[in-house]
Amino acid sequence: MLLAGEAWKAKFRDFQSEAWRLETLPVYRVPQEAEEFSRFLSGERFPGPYEDSWTAMIRRCVESGASVGRVHILTRPLSDYLRFEFERYYRHQAPLGENIRILDVTERENPLPGVGDFWMFDKSEVVLMHYEADGTQISRELHEGDVSSFLESQRIALAESVPFEEYVKGLDV
Repeated sequence: MLLAGEAWKAKFRDFQSEAWRLETLPVYRVPQEAEEFSRFLSGERFPGPYEDSWTAMIRRCVESGASVGRVHILTRPLSDYLRFEFERYYRHQAPLGENIRILDVTERENPLPGVGDFWMFDKSEVVLMHYEADGTQISRELHEGDVSSFLESQRIALAESVPFEEYVKGLDV
């Protein structure tokens, strides 16, 4: 089942204990970010902090005892998009309570070869995120089957990654 619109928004509104994401791409082409990304490439920086619907959701989750987290698998040098994502989003969201972790596979074997992007909600529902090679999203698809391989991917990703704030210490991003 493909997810869009209200059905997609409902996943973030209705989860009870955890929303978790695995990110594997060096670039995500998000139409809503195009203008800000272009400004970033021309040298503009985003001092923050900022408040939007995502940061409001993080605050609600923290207050209610739920969690939002992600692991981003990457290699150095960081792509322009990753530098943008780190500055514009991660460095503001992590201090609010989003559990953002980095799995850098520059000098090591990827412990999750071939695993694609997904969101997992309450360790029971998985949404597969499908992208073109350039990072343009194609679709979101509700996985209809056993989620144990996704739970294992989450376990490995969390065990093999470091917190975002630790990762960026000393990095020039």
